[in-house]
Amino acid sequence: MLMRTDPFRELDRLTQQVFGARGTLARPAVMPMDAWREGDEFIVEFDLPGVAADSIDLDVERNVITVKAERPTPENDRELIAAERPRGVFSRQLVLGDNLDLDRISARYDAGVLSLRIPVAEQTKPRKITVSSGGADRQAIRAHGESGERRLSGGQEPAVEGQVESVQNGHTVPA
Repeated sequence: MLMRTDPFRELDRLTQQVFGARGTLARPAVMPMDAWREGDEFIVEFDLPGVAADSIDLDVERNVITVKAERPTPENDRELIAAERPRGVFSRQLVLGDNLDLDRISARYDAGVLSLRIPVAEQTKPRKITVSSGGADRQAIRAHGESGERRLSGGQEPAVEGQVESVQNGHTVPA
């Protein structure tokens, strides 16, 4: 039988045990997370295997959502042979953008995965703005100076240097 050893695996496990992989209220363990956008919603999933649904606490304050959960340590009358799963308190905070509707967040816990669905706020969704035209009220103004062209509409010469003319409904009128 071929056994593959990883010397860093044992070092990682020892480091986690010494430096507190077990979460406490003062120093909670981190929970893995995935987040993505799907249409008009942001979906966030947290891995919390072995955590009871009633130990999960979700709080929203302003634009920060806090997720806390606890996986209790086993009773002391057990003799543990291996203890690799993190225990204790888990916590994660997410700063959410102003474009999300924090009043309509939904949460579901299934098969060890906590899923949050955060909808995009209606007022921040992209929308079309119609542009109206004034039609007859529009006019073009042309100014003629020494360095500019000196012809008015219809081929007339301006009477005075620097004269301003206005074209309104196809006719040239002095401005």
